[in-house]
Amino acid sequence: MPFQRAERLDQLPPYLFIEIDRRKRAALAAGKDVIDFGVGDPDRPTPTFIIDRAAKTIYDPKNHKYPYDAGYPEYKQAASNWMAKRFGVNVDPVSEVLTLIGSKEGLGHLPLAVINPGDVGLVPTPGYPVYHAATLFAGGTPVAMPLSEDRGFLPDLGAIPKDVLAKTKLLFLNYPNNPTGAVASLSFYEEAVALAKQHDFIICSDAPYSETYFDDHDRPPSILQVAGAKECCIEMHSLSKTFNMTGWRIAFAAGNADVLSALAKVKGNMDSGAFGAIQQAGALAIERIDSPEVREIRETYRRRRDALVPLLDAAGFRVFKPRATFFVWAKCPKGYLSMDCAAKLLEEANIVAIPGIGFGPAGEGFVRFALTVEVDRIAQAGQRLARVAW
Repeated sequence: MPFQRAERLDQLPPYLFIEIDRRKRAALAAGKDVIDFGVGDPDRPTPTFIIDRAAKTIYDPKNHKYPYDAGYPEYKQAASNWMAKRFGVNVDPVSEVLTLIGSKEGLGHLPLAVINPGDVGLVPTPGYPVYHAATLFAGGTPVAMPLSEDRGFLPDLGAIPKDVLAKTKLLFLNYPNNPTGAVASLSFYEEAVALAKQHDFIICSDAPYSETYFDDHDRPPSILQVAGAKECCIEMHSLSKTFNMTGWRIAFAAGNADVLSALAKVKGNMDSGAFGAIQQAGALAIERIDSPEVREIRETYRRRRDALVPLLDAAGFRVFKPRATFFVWAKCPKGYLSMDCAAKLLEEANIVAIPGIGFGPAGEGFVRFALTVEVDRIAQAGQRLARVAW
């Protein structure tokens, strides 16, 4: 019999980045000098003090066994301490913190813990594709919440139909936002929490970029700062972008103990936890989050942002200067759809950017640039952009 894949895979939207990736590979194979703003992956190494801790703890025999399912106490305590220091939020390290193998894993498993077939998951668009996919895989119905320019890329919670809210079990929020770079205010979180309590659903605040901000006086808040938020919310934090640790796969979720217990039960049946040596290295990373090495990571992205934004403006893009994340969200020059714009950048300037339509329908007409390119290469990109006729 010919192989037939599971029907749930056919419900996923087409992966529109494939064509851009194919063209990028063809350009590289032809010997062209490609400047790649596409991949949201830090281009600099993990700070040495974290690597040194992992190099030491990898020899500890206790790390050669299965790790604790819910996470090593040392790591969870470090996460709890940081939440208290950074946000003034107290979470019990035993019941209100859960270790994740990267936040993507937690996001992917969460709907299996809280959604039944037919339940609604509210998903931002443009947004991280895993929210939509994970809701589908759990048998839920993803309902899009458009993030529009005129609302500062915050969803209009008041516009969600009452019949949809009656079926909603999970709301995904992502601030600082990928791909737009928008930041949510505490008042917006208060509105979201009030809505969740009114209609009895869970909020997952996906916050992997909470520490990738540019001004100390403008640090993004946590949804758990809202009074009573732990009654209906969890928040996911990742070490990936803060510490250049994307390949290490380490994160944590904090908040409602019952939701985390349900997520832990799913994980207990699907994985065996994060490698102990990485959790110990992660604990040190969190403890030293205010170190010069980590501050320099933020400063690197600030320099790159400040180099790229004026060049895009001059080239005919309308840029939304980000307050956080390492992404620049730009409206395509007049008359261009996102795929056409991205293709033209690659064909005429050997520059890779991600078409906004790949993040959902509301991303049409935009492209995303990742600040994972050194300043001198950004300057070269600016010279090329100046030669492109739109």
